[in-house]
Amino acid sequence: MLDTSARLLRLLSLLQTRKDWSGADLAERLDITTRTVRRDVDRLRELGYPVEASVGVGGGYQLGAGAEMPPLLLDDQEVLAVALGLGAGATGSVAGLDEASVRAMSKLRQVMPSRLRHRLDSLQVDATPTRAPVSQVEAAVLSDVAAVCHRHERLRFDYRARGGAESRREVEPYRLVRSGLRWYLLAWDLGRDDWRSFRVDRLTPKIPTGPRFVPRELPEGGAAAYVARSLGSVYRQATARVEIHSPLEQVAEMVDAEWGVVESGDVNSCEVALFGQSVSSIARWLHAFDADFTVIGPAELREECAGLADHHLKIADRYRNA
Repeated sequence: MLDTSARLLRLLSLLQTRKDWSGADLAERLDITTRTVRRDVDRLRELGYPVEASVGVGGGYQLGAGAEMPPLLLDDQEVLAVALGLGAGATGSVAGLDEASVRAMSKLRQVMPSRLRHRLDSLQVDATPTRAPVSQVEAAVLSDVAAVCHRHERLRFDYRARGGAESRREVEPYRLVRSGLRWYLLAWDLGRDDWRSFRVDRLTPKIPTGPRFVPRELPEGGAAAYVARSLGSVYRQATARVEIHSPLEQVAEMVDAEWGVVESGDVNSCEVALFGQSVSSIARWLHAFDADFTVIGPAELREECAGLADHHLKIADRYRNA
């Protein structure tokens, strides 16, 4: 059996892992009696942890929220997970978190046991500098949108579409979804009377927010599945099949599921299905394989590739004759 101090820490850790615990469950996990559980809960309250209790058939214990609540208790793996996340600066798709990440990391290291600091230091790596993604979202905007989703309040915003057209939209916001480095808002568009997904970096929220609404049932598969389907409809407006004269293994490493599928092949060549916003965009991608290829279809892709080749030849001739 654990001594009292270790047992209190273990009890606190258990209370943080899920919302409700019965006294019997806690007693079993800690190998103590339910009476000892009650005494330990009283000790945690004396230390400032607001442990709430309810009686009856569904009764039990849960850790309440409070302004004077001491810092969360994290185990070794959780501390390292948080530290590595902070070291990565959240994500490159969110702007304005670099300094906050450094401050939070500094505070965490101050209370981190020496053994964990050593482990964290051993995981330090160098990274090459990268430019901020073009779809970077301000942390304040992301927080504001998340808040109205949580409160079920209507949201008005100015929106810039992919083609540059601007419009004012009023929606019932539901979920934020991240796909790669981009953030999307799943919402019920009141003007279109249908579900829509919006890129968060293209919207400017308007204050104040609208009235509260009664949540609807989410689309089939949930928010992430809907956004994935929406993205697919954008990036798969054109399809093509191409034989790449390069080993299947090498080509497969280059193909992303969002825009292509390797369907068959061997050590000499492979067939690839490609998706894009247009046939011309697919033609421009093909040079990335750095290999000869044969267009299986459609015929429009052959014409685009031929036109692209002629264009490059003209540029090359100008350089030769310069």
